[in-house]
Amino acid sequence: MQNVEEKTSILIIEDDQTLQQTLAYNLNQEGYAVSVASDGQTGLDLARSLTPDLVVLDIMLPELDGLSMCRILRREMDSTAIIMLTARSSEVDKIIGLDSGADDYVTKPFGFGELLARIRAALRRKPNSAMPKQLKADDLMVDLVGRKAFLGQRLLDLSFKEFDLLAELMNNQGIVLSRDLLLTKVWGYDYYGESRTVDVHIRWLREKIEENPSKPKRITTIRSIGYRFEG
Repeated sequence: MQNVEEKTSILIIEDDQTLQQTLAYNLNQEGYAVSVASDGQTGLDLARSLTPDLVVLDIMLPELDGLSMCRILRREMDSTAIIMLTARSSEVDKIIGLDSGADDYVTKPFGFGELLARIRAALRRKPNSAMPKQLKADDLMVDLVGRKAFLGQRLLDLSFKEFDLLAELMNNQGIVLSRDLLLTKVWGYDYYGESRTVDVHIRWLREKIEENPSKPKRITTIRSIGYRFEG
C-alpha cells in the first residue's frame, strides 16, 4: 500500500454503478485517491479540474463516449495515463482504442488483480522530464511536448500510436528494436502473438515519411528481428 502523503490520483469513469463502486473501494484500499463519474461529460469536467494521474475509462458511456473522451484527454493532458474498459475483445477494437490515445485496454470481465497490475504499469510509464523535447533527423522533426511531427514544413497526420512508434524509433536511432520490444514500449501491455500490429503501423509510418515507401531508407527492416531507424 502507498504512503498516504504520496497518494496517486485515479479517476474512474464508469456508468455501471456496481463496478464503479467496487473499483473505487478496492483502489482506495490500495492507497490511491479515487474520484468517480458515471457519464462522459461529467468525467471530462472532473478530469479537467483534477488532472488525475490516471483515468480508468469505460468505452460505452452516456453523454460522451469513451473513445471521443480519450482523444480529448490525450490532447489536453498528455501526462495522464488512460486505461480503457470495454466488453469488446477483437483486435480491431483494441487498435482503435489504443490509437485514440489509451495506454492500455482491459476487456470485461476482468479480475481486480489484473487491472491493478496494469494501473501500476501505466503509472510507471508516465513521461520522464529528463527526456528530450525534440527529436530531429534531417528534415524530420518530432516535437515530444506538443506531440507534433513535421517533414520539412509539413505537419504529419499521425495517429497517437504512430507518433509514439516514430518517437521510439527516432530516440533509438541506429539501434535494432525487436517487434516485442516495440509492443512493450509503445503499446505498453501484453500483446503477445500480435506483433503484426507493429508491422502495420510501420507500413503506415513509411507511407508518411519515406520518399519511396516500397524502398524505405529511414525505417529499415531487420529480417526476423524488427526495425531500425536510420535517420
